[in-house]
Amino acid sequence: MNLSATIRGATFRFGSVKEVLAKANPPKSGDDLAGVSARDPVERVAARAVLSEITLAELRQHPVVPYELDEITRLVEDSLDDAAFAAVKHLSVGQFREWLLDTRTTGPTMRAVAPGLTPEMAAATCKLMSNMDLMVVGSKAQVVVRANNTLGLPGRLSSRLQPNHPTDDIDGILFSAKEGLSYGCGDAVIGVNPATDTPESTAQILTRLHDLRVKNGIPTQHCVLSHVTVQMKALDLGCPMDLMFQSLSGSERGNRAFGISVALIDEAYDKMRRLTSNRGPNVMYFETGQGSALSSDAHHGADQVTLEARCYGFARRYKPFLVNTVVGFIGPEYLEDGPQITRAGLEDHFMGKLLGLPMGCDACFTYHARMSQDELENLKVLLAAAGCTYLMSLPVGDDIMLNYQSTSFHDIPSVRGLLGKRPTPEFDAWLCEKGILDGSVPGERFGDPTVIQ
Repeated sequence: MNLSATIRGATFRFGSVKEVLAKANPPKSGDDLAGVSARDPVERVAARAVLSEITLAELRQHPVVPYELDEITRLVEDSLDDAAFAAVKHLSVGQFREWLLDTRTTGPTMRAVAPGLTPEMAAATCKLMSNMDLMVVGSKAQVVVRANNTLGLPGRLSSRLQPNHPTDDIDGILFSAKEGLSYGCGDAVIGVNPATDTPESTAQILTRLHDLRVKNGIPTQHCVLSHVTVQMKALDLGCPMDLMFQSLSGSERGNRAFGISVALIDEAYDKMRRLTSNRGPNVMYFETGQGSALSSDAHHGADQVTLEARCYGFARRYKPFLVNTVVGFIGPEYLEDGPQITRAGLEDHFMGKLLGLPMGCDACFTYHARMSQDELENLKVLLAAAGCTYLMSLPVGDDIMLNYQSTSFHDIPSVRGLLGKRPTPEFDAWLCEKGILDGSVPGERFGDPTVIQ
């Protein structure tokens, strides 16, 4: 395997596949912080030239964290579909990129090879693509999942309704949920980030959201994003739970910092399949974000895009209903500004879809990042055009509990109208029945929360 390239008469030699992957990455403040990024644009071009010639078989042989050191590496390797891998293993990363972009390569064909791809393969291909390339392939890679409704169908854009409250006041949560529903939001999930991470508070919020959903016949799911161990205890209290949530990292050490392991998520998944209140079969919800492993010194000298892809290799074990990259939430130490956040959102969506996941995105930024409102709105439109399964939705796009800027209740119908997208079929019919929508346009009860009891 050749790990050197000559650019303008200068020869660049790289010590490992992991170094090539890192230095081929577009500029990221997190990679700079970790000391793994290219020294200059010429070295980046050299790394990409080397990467383009590495085969998918060689990438499988060189994960960024060794098999013997990391259970995520072992999970990916031991569960890889050898028949699917055999169909593409001979291709170089450059050839695989061309195959994905070929108009003759369809979504079903991509889904067929997904079980044979490692995260490193998805990340490597991502590094050779422009933003437009990422969008073109992402739009082809449709992933359909089902719980109380059907997510990921062509021509659909869903949203997570996020009715957070800084003190977990139930009436405040419910009013925010009703307002969001009245704007056509919430068909992916009504998901609350709790201020109090206890089984009792989790069960209380879930029970009240369940009552709201059942009373109004709303074809969606509900979730409280407390720690997975807290949610398991809430299930023991007998509360309804449509989806079980957990944040994931791309290395065993990173997951340990989150207080989880493969064995724990296996246990949670088994419990949820037995006790879920949704119709299924998909019952899990995961969130990720570039930089999470570096933030806990669990990156093993690898770049943040590749580690993010490894989160998706972990997540697909559980056939989740939702996977969401919270793209700008971790902060400017990892994604510094609008261009980096935009690139990361498109990268994550592409990699997740390529690996067979129903990817959504929290297009967002913290207030100390250098991103404007216009840049954030641009990203929402780009993601929706790229076939992103769902975006967030919260009052005026400003989360009063988590203190960051995201997607507003008003943004979702605006983007749907701009691109000719609709909610999930079941939720669409419910909105029309309630008068919130009139076909594809706002109905007479649009924006009226009193229509929900």
